[in-house]
Amino acid sequence: MRRSIFISGAAQGIGAAIARTFYQQGYKVGIYDINEASAQHLAAQLGNHAKAGKLDVSDYAQWQNALEEFSAWAGQLNVLVNNAGILYSGAFEKTDIQAHQRTINVNVNGVLNGCHAALPFLKQASFARVINVSSASAIYGQPDLISYSASKFAVRGITEGLDVEWQKYGIRVLDVMPLFVQTAMVTNMDAASIQNIGVDLKPQDIAEQVLKLVQSKGTLFTQTHHPIGLKTKIMYQLSSISPQIINRLGNIFLSRK
Repeated sequence: MRRSIFISGAAQGIGAAIARTFYQQGYKVGIYDINEASAQHLAAQLGNHAKAGKLDVSDYAQWQNALEEFSAWAGQLNVLVNNAGILYSGAFEKTDIQAHQRTINVNVNGVLNGCHAALPFLKQASFARVINVSSASAIYGQPDLISYSASKFAVRGITEGLDVEWQKYGIRVLDVMPLFVQTAMVTNMDAASIQNIGVDLKPQDIAEQVLKLVQSKGTLFTQTHHPIGLKTKIMYQLSSISPQIINRLGNIFLSRK
């Protein structure tokens, strides 16, 4: 039986790159997105082993329906990728509170909903893994990206906790932590850090890392967090060995306009 992967926010950007990569590896691919038309278009491009559907990740009932539909079609659910996310940038006080709240609802509740709704299906599979798309913004709180950064800290915490808790089911829960990626999300982003750091990563870079994590054996020594790109790896390592004041000063420097 072909293994299967269910990807939220899969109609474009990182999610679409993951879908294409796993389809080429022989997986049955679930392309689910709030933009159903784009999801259906991508599934038609890929072929018969791709299935698309609508999914608002902030709606738990939609998660339940989508996962039940996909699992019945695929035969089993092996890999869940929580990729869907949104980003609002700019000064905290100049961003509408509704935008901050929506970021948390999609980026945090979307992951909670996905993991919770998927567990019954993952437990039934012969092999199961969860990959959450986090961010380098979860290394240290980012100015001009307050709610986005906070949401990715939450994803980091969810990943760490479930990676331990779900050992009893034989399910590893891992995340990828890219810096800025060349997608529509960062177009016209109002944050000095993007100008100072640059956008070096492509969606395919993240897709390839997700594939490596799924293909790995997932031993006790497999890391939970996986920074992507040299700059992110340096930031991640420095954050673990340098005093908090150094981390803060570094982020002040990077956010200078």
